[in-house]
Amino acid sequence: MKIYNIKFLFAALCASFLVVGCSNDDDNIGGTPPPAEVDFTGTFSQVDHMGRPGINTVLSGSADIKNMHNVTIPSMMQATFQAAFEAQLEGLHDAYAVALGFTAEDVDYQPNILGDILNGAEPTSEDNPNPVSATVLTTVLANDVLEIAPNNVTTYFTAGVGAPTFEGAIGFTGRRLQDDVIDVSLILLFGGETGARFNGEGGFPQLVTDGVSLTADNITTSFPYIGAPE
Repeated sequence: MKIYNIKFLFAALCASFLVVGCSNDDDNIGGTPPPAEVDFTGTFSQVDHMGRPGINTVLSGSADIKNMHNVTIPSMMQATFQAAFEAQLEGLHDAYAVALGFTAEDVDYQPNILGDILNGAEPTSEDNPNPVSATVLTTVLANDVLEIAPNNVTTYFTAGVGAPTFEGAIGFTGRRLQDDVIDVSLILLFGGETGARFNGEGGFPQLVTDGVSLTADNITTSFPYIGAPE
């Protein structure tokens, strides 16, 4: 009997040590673990912006401007780069004029389809001008940020009923995976009032598309939401 009593006493002591060794921190076993501590100490550097892909590539007149734009905070972008971007936009039109044998006035920048979005259904006229001048456009594009419109449909650009009126068009209210942002950007830069000015016809080069499309069947509902390259 004494041997059994000693065994039971030893087992009871072991159980008491286990109870004392546990704390309230173990109450969430099997539940959500506490948040991990993140160490943000150190030196970090910004190397790129991707709010509107391709804008910096097209409108930066040199590698130095491009690299500087990539490391500039958005609040400083407009003041720093708008004038350079506008000069590059006008310069590209002048270059195409020379290449095509036209005068610069014949191939000058033409206010684009965003004016129809701002004006509504009324066509552009002297009383209802298209406000998207080269200055206005490059002011918008110099800021490499992606606007969000919480109370509107999310889209980089939707053409509504199409050219030339673009009635019901919506632009810069966000970005969907299926939005072809490069084509939209090229249309804003070179498409003019109809969106098809440099469309490869009438002796003009094809500048309003890169010829690469994202097919609908390549969009998935699970991460990373884009299928394998086709």
